[in-house]
Amino acid sequence: MRMCAAYDTKILAVPSDQPATQKMRMMHLVFWLGILVLTGCASVRREQAPERMFDTVAPVGFKPDIRYLSSDPGAIKSRFSRILQHRRAISGGAPLNILALSGGGAGGSFGAGALVGFSRHGDRPKFDIVTGVSAGALIAPFAFLGSAWDAQLDDNFSGKYSEHFLVTRGFSILFNTGVYQSKPLVDFVDHFVTDEMIREVAAQAALGRLLLVATTDLDKEETVIWDMGQIAAHGGVAARTLFRDVLVASASIPGVFSPVIIPVESKGAKYAEMHVDASATVPFFIAPASAYVLPIDPGVLKGSNIYVLVNGQLGVIPETTRVNTISILSRSLSAELNHMTRAEIALTSEFAQKYGMSLRVTEIPIDYPFRGPLEFHESTSRQLFDYGADCAKEAKLWATVEQSLARNEKTLSTEFVKNTPAETAAISSCPLNGPSLRPETSIQAH
Repeated sequence: MRMCAAYDTKILAVPSDQPATQKMRMMHLVFWLGILVLTGCASVRREQAPERMFDTVAPVGFKPDIRYLSSDPGAIKSRFSRILQHRRAISGGAPLNILALSGGGAGGSFGAGALVGFSRHGDRPKFDIVTGVSAGALIAPFAFLGSAWDAQLDDNFSGKYSEHFLVTRGFSILFNTGVYQSKPLVDFVDHFVTDEMIREVAAQAALGRLLLVATTDLDKEETVIWDMGQIAAHGGVAARTLFRDVLVASASIPGVFSPVIIPVESKGAKYAEMHVDASATVPFFIAPASAYVLPIDPGVLKGSNIYVLVNGQLGVIPETTRVNTISILSRSLSAELNHMTRAEIALTSEFAQKYGMSLRVTEIPIDYPFRGPLEFHESTSRQLFDYGADCAKEAKLWATVEQSLARNEKTLSTEFVKNTPAETAAISSCPLNGPSLRPETSIQAH
């Protein structure tokens, strides 16, 4: 641990001739300024990060092809396109089904419930590609493994465990890199990433299916896409540990939880990379960023179905923000996610039209009393899970982008009281008021 070399103590001096009340206030100010100085200047020692952007650096014991930078043009030609072609060939030329799960913190309960309800309705596809970011990354393995894992999805994401995520560090925050302890999150992920899950993911990946999870590499300030099937196929304790660490990193909100340090190596040299929540760079993804500008064989993607499951809202009813750390953090994260997600949906819609794919989206409606990405109470998580499950079961989950925009515009144009008690959330209508569109009736590019 190292601290800043010095600061001017005169700035923090308390004049002795001040009245007692004013002196006490100034002492409190001095105390908190001291806390900020120490917190801002403390840093944890770590190994040096790799200096090159595109190279052969890999987690210790693994091959470099288990991951790639989203911005790497070479990844499109050498990996992504080739894998898509292979999967399309295996499926006999049938259209691909792609599921993208967004970040959203506590909103992940909605996505988990939606998948369970999708199964109950009876038409949940076996997704060829599943991608996950942040909270969506934690759900992604269950979505990838299919309806047989719905019981575990319900058990893990309906609020029983998440209520204990936010454990403050107290004064130890001075010597750590997150406001809240990371151990509850690590323990939660370690609990559900079992040897059985690793074996099943590896088996499905061997069939040509893809499970991709994103993190943000802070050293490069870039999105890293991890091939979780490749990691699982490695087998053993190392596979399970890296699989877990990638999921934890993808959900580690910067400043809220500590980053995850991943040891890597290249040509015998040892390094360390710092990874945090993928939502810092991308809210969700269906392909690497470079795929949006570089050409892909149109025959590989034509007719494919994209499902984007947003674990949050795309707008909010205006309300007064309470002056406390949780409220300010939660609303700031919510605002950032809302705007990034809307922009990514627009980009994805353009990508889908370009390659003749259908696109369906779903999100937590604006008029649902969602309390934000840091609201992890069991009762609200359970209700949000059930809401998602019920809407999906009634085929009122998936909408076109146009339908989603129209619904949100209608909601915002009418008066709505935001401070509705959470227990009345079930009265909110579903993301789609009518039945969800089937793939063959969805809007496609011509």
